[in-house]
Order: sequence, then structure tokens, then C-alpha cells
Amino acid sequence: MSKTDRQSEICTPKSAYIHIPFCAHRCGYCNFTLIADREDLVEPFLQAVELELTALEHPRGVDTLFFGGGTPSQLSEKQLQKLCELVLNWLPLADNGEFSVEVNPADFNRSKATVLSDYGATRISLGAQSFDDHKLEILDRDHHHADILTAFDIARELADQVSLDLIFGAPGETPDAWVNDLETAVALQPDHLSTYGLTYERGTSFWSRRSKGELTAVSEPDELTMYEEAIDLLSGTGFEHYEISNFAKPGRRCRHNEVYWKGGEYYAVGPGAARLVDGVRETNHRSTTTYIKRMLAGDSPVAERDVLSREDIARERLVFGLRRLDGVDLDRLEQVSGYGIYELAGQSLDRHVETGLLEIDRGRLRLTRKGLLVSDSIWPDFM
Repeated sequence: MSKTDRQSEICTPKSAYIHIPFCAHRCGYCNFTLIADREDLVEPFLQAVELELTALEHPRGVDTLFFGGGTPSQLSEKQLQKLCELVLNWLPLADNGEFSVEVNPADFNRSKATVLSDYGATRISLGAQSFDDHKLEILDRDHHHADILTAFDIARELADQVSLDLIFGAPGETPDAWVNDLETAVALQPDHLSTYGLTYERGTSFWSRRSKGELTAVSEPDELTMYEEAIDLLSGTGFEHYEISNFAKPGRRCRHNEVYWKGGEYYAVGPGAARLVDGVRETNHRSTTTYIKRMLAGDSPVAERDVLSREDIARERLVFGLRRLDGVDLDRLEQVSGYGIYELAGQSLDRHVETGLLEIDRGRLRLTRKGLLVSDSIWPDFM
């Protein structure tokens, strides 16, 4: 494959992410780009989004579209309708496209679901986090078990696919309690499940409370046990473990996220949104108010801009590709990027294979079960 062929493969994004930063409140563990209890900013935000979209110059058709947050479902029905109209005007979805929307059980209702369905949303990602009301309270969530069931039924009726997000490792949680969450989720028969270990990020209230001794993190052995229980239980009940934290029924993988993991390019709009277009990564200002002010003043929303070298792109393809249980096709990696695996990984690769964290099988490099448990410790060696 020539250099020109390689460039043509990565220079036409077919995916787009829209960041909606609004939440009713900030959960104690959350370090995402969001603003809480500021409904007064929604209309200016929509104006800013419209202005940012005009930078595309003409409509760009996409195969996957993702509304994330924050909490997209925090918007009213009319605001959701306006957002969908704006976005789909500039980023029209292909006939067989995937349109995902993250929603919160506390503010998702039939009226909002109908708006999303009318505009072609195919996939609802429900931020359940847990079915245990006590655990939800510990996590600072604003919904209860019953709210999840109601929201799930609405989503199931009006969307082709429904995904659930779950968190394990909450303070005081036991492996048995986590299994109860998993079993409750499986009983609902979602199309997709994402399971994330609770992290304590600097700047969050959970970080501060743990530093003061008000919260105690679960032990590392218990956290690893919970992760392995998710792998075993979900794999044994018809879910395909296809990415470190993600499980799907056959044919129900999140196509949008696979674009990231396969090293594809994508548009992104909104505060804190990061795009990768023509080998250039740009990240917008994280502050919602700064983003709005800059857009309405006719200024650029970009806070960071990084022109990736061919080697940077190759390394990202390697690391993101290893997040997938399918691993990385080494011949394909070299064809697309121009770099062989030993140019990128060298002795680090040999070391991780020797210690049983990685394996090469029929031309594919992938994480082993042992490697899955410590994957975050591997990435720095390849970046």
C-alpha cells in the first residue's frame, strides 16, 4: 500500500461525536467535561454548536453518530429536537448508520425517547451504574433501581439497541454484591453492557473524600475479582467480550467506539470534544462557558492542537487496537501505517510476551487473560 493509499484511508471521517455537557448535578466520582444545574446555558450552547458545525463547510455524511455527555437527556424535548435537526443537517446519517445517545434514568422519559426515535436514534446507552439503591446513593447518582427499569422499557420499545453502563468497586462493595448487579442486568436482556471499575480522579469530591479517610477504596484483589466475574458471567450468558470494558450480544457491538479502537478518524463538536481529522487532533475548551463565549464571539473553540506524525498514528493504532479482544492484525498494521511491530514495540513487546501479558497467534497480537487485568501498565511502553 502506497503512502497516498494510507493517507486516503484515514482522511475521510465517517463518524462524529457531539458532547452535551449538561447534568442535573456532578456525581462524586465524575471528572468528565460537564456543567451542573445550568439549564440557562442550553440555548446559548445550541447556538454555539450550530456555529461550530458550520466549520464543516458542507454536510459530511457519517456512518456512526454519538451524543455523549454530560447527560444528553437533560435537554428538554424541544431542545433535543433542535439539537438533532442541527446535527443531522450537517452530519447526515447513512441509511444503515448507528446513532447512539447516552441517557440518564432520572430524566429519560417517553416524550424524549420519541423525539430521539423520530430523528433516527438506533441505540440508547443507559447510565444505570448499579441496581442497588444503596450503592447508587454512595455513587451520588440521582436515580433508583425502579427508574432504571422504567427507562429500560421505554428504550427497548423505541430503539433498536439498548446498552447498560455499570460501575464496580464502589466503596464497601463486595464481589457478591457485584454479581447481583450483573445478574440483574443480564435478566433485562440488553444488547450491550459496559463495565467500569470506579476510579478516584484528582479534582473530584471522591478524591478529596478518600484523602480525608471518608471513603475507602475496595482492595485491588477484590477489584480484580469483580472484573473477572464480569468476564466469566457475561461470557457465559451469551455476551461477547470484545473490548476491555465492553460486552455485546452477537452483532451488537458499539460501531462508533470501534472506530476509535480501530484507529479511525472522527469529527467532534462541543466543549471538551476531541476530533481527529487529516492526522490532526484538536480538543475544544473544557469549560462550557468558555466554549460558548468563544463560539458566539466568532473565535475558535480549540484549546489544544496536535499534528500527529505517521509514527504517532501507528502507535495509537497499536495501543487502541490492543484494547479489542480481537487484537491487532500485524500485517495490516504495517500496511496501513508503514511501521512494523518491532519498529514500534521492540524489546517491550518481547518482554510482555515472555511474561504472558501479550500473545501472538496467527499474525495477531492480543492481550492474554493475564494482560487484561493489568492492561493500563502496558500502554506506556508502546506510546
